[in-house]
Amino acid sequence: MSSPDPRGNPSGSASRAARDAAEQALWRTMSFYDTPLADLDAAMAADPGWAMPHVMKAGFLLSLTEAPLQREADAHLSHARALAKDAPARERAHLDAVQLVLEGRWQAACRRWDEILIEHPRDALALQWAQLWDFYRGDAAGLRGRPARALPEWDDADPLYAYVLALYAFGLEESNLYPQAEDAGRRALAANPRVPWAVHAVAHVMEMQGRFEEGSAWLRQHQPVWAEGNGFAGHLWWHKALFRLETLDVEGVLRIVDAHLSGEALQITLQRVDAAAMLWRLHLLGHDLSAHAAALVQGWALNDESAGHYAFNDVHAVLALLCAGEVARAESWLARCAERALQPQDAGRSNHAMAREVGLPLMRGLLALSRGDADGAVDLIYPVRASAARLGGSHAQRDLIDQTLLAAAAQGGRRTLGRALLNERTMAKPVTPLTRHWMERLALPEEVRA
Repeated sequence: MSSPDPRGNPSGSASRAARDAAEQALWRTMSFYDTPLADLDAAMAADPGWAMPHVMKAGFLLSLTEAPLQREADAHLSHARALAKDAPARERAHLDAVQLVLEGRWQAACRRWDEILIEHPRDALALQWAQLWDFYRGDAAGLRGRPARALPEWDDADPLYAYVLALYAFGLEESNLYPQAEDAGRRALAANPRVPWAVHAVAHVMEMQGRFEEGSAWLRQHQPVWAEGNGFAGHLWWHKALFRLETLDVEGVLRIVDAHLSGEALQITLQRVDAAAMLWRLHLLGHDLSAHAAALVQGWALNDESAGHYAFNDVHAVLALLCAGEVARAESWLARCAERALQPQDAGRSNHAMAREVGLPLMRGLLALSRGDADGAVDLIYPVRASAARLGGSHAQRDLIDQTLLAAAAQGGRRTLGRALLNERTMAKPVTPLTRHWMERLALPEEVRA
């Protein structure tokens, strides 16, 4: 007879060993301490008739946003479907949700996880996966609201409670509720110091508030926990570089890039995206990172299968190519992404609207800037700025758009736009050395810089 999981959610396995392995896989999924693949293989071996480990493996593979992994994910979902006839309704709903992810219907998948959570608010997997695909879609309301609806049903003694609280902290931060976000993140770490997502949420708060020295100290304080053996380490190193960049410590940024955002440290596209974003920010400041970018591009599978899979990744591929001086190749990549975005059979994919409304105009603007047409770049990029959240990612990641607009305004004739963007920036947080750099580039009057 099947037994529930540790939070009382219906489970389709009678094997204690299989359930324990799946629980360990769930913890790894939420904590980023190694991948869950070996644990899921152990769960499959312990109970070959249980569909859920196959669903979990497919979901993990799809979460990496790598187009070639879709085939393996599809195979696991097919296997799960063959096993799921008598599975609990909750597990069949997870199968449905991950199938929707495979089909590119990310918003529909999140709605399915919402339905699960209404009945099973302590379903940590539904919370984790929905937050991830909310993040990929830039849905701040979902990031905040879903954990908020579930958390009061949780026991703070649950080993996964701190991880769910960290999800809430990040949702609060992306909703610009910074004091509440910092409080939730710190409470999560007080409950369990091994919660990198909570470290990450508080780092985002400090980034958005211009607390760059405090942010560097925060990451350094928690570095023993996240820097070794954790799949999230690369992104937290990116945050550390972002704090250094805010002080214009370019040498410090490059040390982090060389040690943690290049070479063997880059195994998947999500890591390459962070590297490309940092190189582009340095490029906008006038630094030649072409050798770094060429090495980054060399390890990136920029082929027809990947083009147009996820607009956020596509934009960052263009950044890497332009930093490397490969303008013609960037134009070719944009053309392949545009071709897919126009295919009628792709219209149901979340990426379809994401690409047409934000990704493609942004890439065209980046190309215009690289060709020396700064005003043309502004004409293409500024109109999509208000809807940039549709591209996915975080406020901190999408700040790259404003950095690009500031560079274009400084290079071309749109100084008044640059001034307006800096006005907005200085109303949001204290003037940092990076902000002062753009003020000087735009030759703003001294009273504006004060």
